[in-house]
Amino acid sequence: MNQKETLEMIDRKVLLEAYRKMYTSKVMSDIFNENRQVCVFVHANSRGHEAIQLAMGMQLKKSDWASLYYRDDAFLMGMGWQPAQIMLQLMAKRDDPFSGGRNYYCHPSYKGPDYPQMIHQSSATGMQAIPTTGVAQGIQYLEQQNLLATSNDHPLVVCSIGDGAMTEGEVSEALQFSVLKGLPIIYLVQDNDWGISVSREEARTMDAYEYAGGFKGLRRVRVDGADFAESWQCVKDAIGYVRVHRKPVLIHAKVPLLGHHTSGVRMEMYRSEEDLKEHASRDPLPRLRQVLVDAGISLQEITTIETEADQQTRADFQTVLASADPDPATVSDFEFAPSPYTEEQGTREPQGADVVPMVDAALFAMDEILTKHPEALFYGQDVGRRLGGVFREAATLAAKHGDHRVFNTAIQEAYLVGSTAGMSAVGAKPVVEIQFADYIWTGVNQLVSELSKSYYLTNGKWNVQSIIRVPIGAYGSGGPYHSGSIESSITAIKGIKVVYPSNAADMKGLLKGAFYDPNPVVMFEHKGLYWSKVPGTAAAKNIQPADDYIIPLGKARIFQHADDKHIHNGESMVVITYGMGVHWALNASKQFPGQVEILDLRTLYPYDWEAITASVKRHNKCFVLTEEPLINSYAQAMSGRIGSELFRYLDAPVRTLGAKDLPAVPLNSGLERAMLPNVEQVKTVMQELLSF
Repeated sequence: MNQKETLEMIDRKVLLEAYRKMYTSKVMSDIFNENRQVCVFVHANSRGHEAIQLAMGMQLKKSDWASLYYRDDAFLMGMGWQPAQIMLQLMAKRDDPFSGGRNYYCHPSYKGPDYPQMIHQSSATGMQAIPTTGVAQGIQYLEQQNLLATSNDHPLVVCSIGDGAMTEGEVSEALQFSVLKGLPIIYLVQDNDWGISVSREEARTMDAYEYAGGFKGLRRVRVDGADFAESWQCVKDAIGYVRVHRKPVLIHAKVPLLGHHTSGVRMEMYRSEEDLKEHASRDPLPRLRQVLVDAGISLQEITTIETEADQQTRADFQTVLASADPDPATVSDFEFAPSPYTEEQGTREPQGADVVPMVDAALFAMDEILTKHPEALFYGQDVGRRLGGVFREAATLAAKHGDHRVFNTAIQEAYLVGSTAGMSAVGAKPVVEIQFADYIWTGVNQLVSELSKSYYLTNGKWNVQSIIRVPIGAYGSGGPYHSGSIESSITAIKGIKVVYPSNAADMKGLLKGAFYDPNPVVMFEHKGLYWSKVPGTAAAKNIQPADDYIIPLGKARIFQHADDKHIHNGESMVVITYGMGVHWALNASKQFPGQVEILDLRTLYPYDWEAITASVKRHNKCFVLTEEPLINSYAQAMSGRIGSELFRYLDAPVRTLGAKDLPAVPLNSGLERAMLPNVEQVKTVMQELLSF
């Protein structure tokens, strides 16, 4: 179809609206440059990209979803957002509709009936590909289950991304999954030749279109993204295909970069005059203006549009400048979404129930969750039907609940973690598993950039309700990549909750609590406690709690009490620990009957400071025990807080014990034992503390 035929198919009102919005984008860019002294927060503008952005934004339904990147203000206007609303984020104002002044310009998020939905987007380029693909995954699943309220609209998802970001490994994971599962998503790649100062020639041997050819089943198309008519038809075709066929499309749009990378990295710093001139020759604004003229629209009408857009946008900017800043008193709002459970629920030890190992308690909890909640899924490496988990923690689940709900994934830790943000947004409730803690690192980027910040940076709009299950700890010659303890690195990430059960009853109760908690939860499950095969861990087996048993996150439990007589005489102490540490303490304390309280934290963040304080005040002697290497650890940080804030209640220095400060757990059994804490070492510390 030639341009004339395409133009004849586009309504005159559409062309006028597109021009008004495109001209408004230019005015906004001019205003930002003219007011650099007050536009102090980092920002970018869509100049050069407007045609493809407007073509996409103007054709989306309110039931659709979009993840935008940092220069998509024309995309926002195409969806219906007004310049004043967009500029409120530019100036980090209180009434910024996206983040309440918390996030950068053009990092939009929206939840409501008036525009397409937008989940949280970080500044880490390319990272949006996985959560956005997770949205499409969730839509597909809920449609198949007849659980999606907007299914009659056949909603689709748009992931806006730059060509430079396509080199990120996580983008590959997203594309692989979307093609494998056939998801209803459009990847809109805006290629302007630059990744800050890195040129196309320096960064890649192929563009996004060529790269996408390796993903079989991914429909792909090239378009001149500076030509509005061509872009409109391309987007129309792509949207029509995805709405009907529910499979992914990649649009590679070639666009000029007419503005700065950001306000802080200006184009004259790194681009030549020749390059700037060539890009300016492809400016979509005069091209669309000429289209209007060719379509018979008078110059007077065009000039009126320009004048009105200029005047209104400048007036909006002044209104935004005068608007209120956020109240500093609200800075701590929206760290976590409130949980529906604050107290323990149900029966922990029902009469007549069997004693089960921790791994079975986890299995039964997942079975009950999947049975009760059709929106719940469980996926990860090897959890599917054939194996049911390398520790058999998912045995029978796929056979009982279906391969569409319990299934294997490729080795894609980033996708496992990041997809849960998108899944949660549409109403699915994902539980995913990282096979070993030592392999979580490729997923931590998503955990930090996307999940942990979503609720806070969207001003409370998008909580992420997901569970990331992570087998952890040494379990007998597992070696350096299957035995690590990494909780200090994960608890340092704010905005997520971290739990760590030490026994079967807590495993079940905490898994249920994590499922109902509306926040991202990392659940560490000690491999040595799964089956209680490690000597001295029989206490990890418990009577299986009832189906209704729920432990709220953030509540510690006294695993073993000390005698009142010893407490009264000052002959007692408390061991604050979790996981395997509970069992080391339990066995070591047999030498000191009635003198040792064991406080099992159960939740490592946010931890139960009230329970810790009460225990320290009760005993005046405190021992913090961990399996991790000690220096710079979670346990050491906790002991420091206890020593600082509870100093006047202590009769002795806070003692700590952990593994030796080595890079990995050795394979040889003797070397492994030499590295890790043990019962004898714990006894020694107890003896020293009780002697005060």
